[in-house]
Amino acid sequence: MLWVGSAAIPLHNITWVDAFKHRRSRWGVFGRTLLGLTAAFVLLAAYGAGGDLSVLADDGQGVRVIVPAILVISLLVALFTPGKPVLAIEMAGGSRAVVTLPNMEELRQIAGQVVYAINHPDAEFTAVVNQFNSSNTNHFGPVVNMNGGRGNTGIKL
Repeated sequence: MLWVGSAAIPLHNITWVDAFKHRRSRWGVFGRTLLGLTAAFVLLAAYGAGGDLSVLADDGQGVRVIVPAILVISLLVALFTPGKPVLAIEMAGGSRAVVTLPNMEELRQIAGQVVYAINHPDAEFTAVVNQFNSSNTNHFGPVVNMNGGRGNTGIKL
């Protein structure tokens, strides 16, 4: 058995193990920023047409510059953030457990240990890793992120 947090994965059920750098979808980040900029401009235009921004700034011009600037800065940070090293373990049903460490070499070593354990069922090893959180996961949930699989409803908290 491979234990990832409280989840037990039978070794014979593992079909794929890989350590790689996970990078955000640049088009996804760009699309979300573009959507945010559009929403900010629409809201600011609505306030400028008849609303009162005087509670936020004397003439309202500061808000018109600050909101888009924050969105553009967040776009640049997201686009130029380096990839995060992850270890992905995929099961026969298409579900996947994804964990991370700062060091890519340690993840490769753990991947090698998992593959060795598949071929040698009497092997034992222990490694402490961190939960991998992407933008679409529960940041307060368990260590295992289940993606795909037939009839998978995830882990209910």
